[in-house]
Amino acid sequence: MQFFIGIVPSIEYKLKIIEFQQRWKNNIITEAVEPHITLKAQGGLTPDIKWISKVKEVCSQFQSFQISLSKPMFFGDDVVYLSVNSKELYTLHNRIVRKISPTNDLIKKYFELDDFVPHLTLGQTYYGLTKHELRDMAKLAKKELSPFPTFAVSFIRVYKEIETNKYEKYLDIPFS
Repeated sequence: MQFFIGIVPSIEYKLKIIEFQQRWKNNIITEAVEPHITLKAQGGLTPDIKWISKVKEVCSQFQSFQISLSKPMFFGDDVVYLSVNSKELYTLHNRIVRKISPTNDLIKKYFELDDFVPHLTLGQTYYGLTKHELRDMAKLAKKELSPFPTFAVSFIRVYKEIETNKYEKYLDIPFS
């Protein structure tokens, strides 16, 4: 059983992204998890869930903030995502990672702290798309998913793996 922590866009924009993703019949990312911005990956989020109280403590000392989604970008040529702008997001990420304190190996494995690149994944080869389809997806996303929104974040969402590579909402944790 694995967990990760994310931030969800507004319901309207989330539905727009899902509709966009489903235009590629072989894009199975929508079966894996809802559109989200990963805040804290799996490293250190153990099945005993003792870390949840630490995350709640960080959130109790954090205020609502704004996130802006932006143009599509790539990780290599296997992942296309919407870029994310928010100084507060980096601060929150750093505080949560440091509070949970996963090993340095886990921090590196999951691209955290100095390697953290906030993003909202649209598609990737792992979830059924070809590299050509990803390039097409990025071009269409520029046109069809813009204007890219700015939205308020007042909570984070903990996701729990319910079967291999399939996650659903486990818990929402509000800010102070």
